Amino acid sequence: MQTAVRTGRAALLAVTGLGQFMVLLDSTIVGAALPDMQWRLGTGLSGLQWIVDAYVLLVAMLLLSGGVFADRFGRKRVFLAGVAVFTAASAVCSAAPSLGWLVAGRVLQGVGAAASSPASLALLAAAHPVPADRVRAIGLWAGLSGIGLAAGPVAGGVLAEAAGWPAIFLVNVPIGVVLLLAGLRVLGESRAPGAPAIDVPGTVLSVLGVGALTYGLIEGGSRGWTSPAVLGAFAASAVLLGGFLVVERRSAAPMLPPGLFRRRPFAVPITAMLVVGFALMGSSFFFSQFFVHVQGSSVLRAGLQTLPTPVAMVMASPFAGRLAARHGPRVVVTAGLVLAGLGLVTLGRVDAGTGYGAVWWRLAVAGLGFALAMSPLTAAAIQAVDPRDGGLASGISSTARQIGAVLGVAVLGAVAGGSADLGTAFVTAGAVTLACAVFTGLGLGPRRPRRDLSAAAAHSGRRGRGPTR
Repeated sequence: MQTAVRTGRAALLAVTGLGQFMVLLDSTIVGAALPDMQWRLGTGLSGLQWIVDAYVLLVAMLLLSGGVFADRFGRKRVFLAGVAVFTAASAVCSAAPSLGWLVAGRVLQGVGAAASSPASLALLAAAHPVPADRVRAIGLWAGLSGIGLAAGPVAGGVLAEAAGWPAIFLVNVPIGVVLLLAGLRVLGESRAPGAPAIDVPGTVLSVLGVGALTYGLIEGGSRGWTSPAVLGAFAASAVLLGGFLVVERRSAAPMLPPGLFRRRPFAVPITAMLVVGFALMGSSFFFSQFFVHVQGSSVLRAGLQTLPTPVAMVMASPFAGRLAARHGPRVVVTAGLVLAGLGLVTLGRVDAGTGYGAVWWRLAVAGLGFALAMSPLTAAAIQAVDPRDGGLASGISSTARQIGAVLGVAVLGAVAGGSADLGTAFVTAGAVTLACAVFTGLGLGPRRPRRDLSAAAAHSGRRGRGPTR
């Protein structure tokens, strides 16, 4: 019996991890193929920006709603629907005859990713009701899926050079087909028992508010932070998100319970995840640019030179969950953020004349640190809420990381001054990360996962209000 359970959980981990791998791969693989897109599609800089921004914008807008829909309608159903949309959208992108079609496909990819990503993590959390087991499983999930995030620049360079930019999207199609076939057989359905009706006003206001905020953050770097369009976006975001808070306070069944962020065990990891997204994605955006523009590497070689970061993350992620289960998230997350911050700060001291032997270990230290922090932060956020709200918690966590990534690229891009001062951008990212290490060291807890009542009930075989009912 126990062997069957372990086998089922391993299969679930493989399916959910591969689904997130595909989503994360797509978030970074496009960058290496942008020069080929510009030449073949005959577009300018603004067109290239929308090829990237259309995906980021939709994911940031819809991730939170995706988690709520997964809890309400079933995590398996929403996960498979998201994979199907993402796969079909990838086919549209690969066959796009023009920039407009490509941007439309990227929008659909964002919708699919926003559905499958939070449902993926919620499925995993529902299958592991014991907190310590859940932390370990999330660590393995992060290690498997994180390969996609880190391998994107290398895969994009290889595929674009060998077959042209359509290949970077076409590669998703067979992965998606395998996921759909395996998911139908392997995944079990779970949802939040007695979940309230969908909060339509809250969903609409949150989507529009986050969308306006994300637009302002993305366009601020290119249009200028005081341009009418950017200021208008921030003003609209403030009004919409303010309206969202009012609606949520008055709603009998709010999408985002107003008191959720007053709980320190939830607010601290979510805030830290925002910083991780800022520093990791913001600095990673400049890794290839450093090797290309500062040290004169080709795009393909630059992708290979960034490998120490993903390799370190892949190697460390499976151990992060185990360490957090043994020593508690506070120690592991804080140590990870210190390592990541020091790696980025020292990376800011390299220049055109620095040999690669003095660069690779700085990339590896940063990757190791972020890997130690990410999965324990995700697990801490999920454990801080009722198990029935796993989809909501994972959606908020993913949204925080995504908004942090948008902010990181925008702010660090302004700091770098158009790639003129990448060292200052790395130092800034490192300083923010080190400040967050102090924040988590003081505010994150408890020392180690506890067996809560729902976990104890699930472990003893009683039918409670757990997530798998």
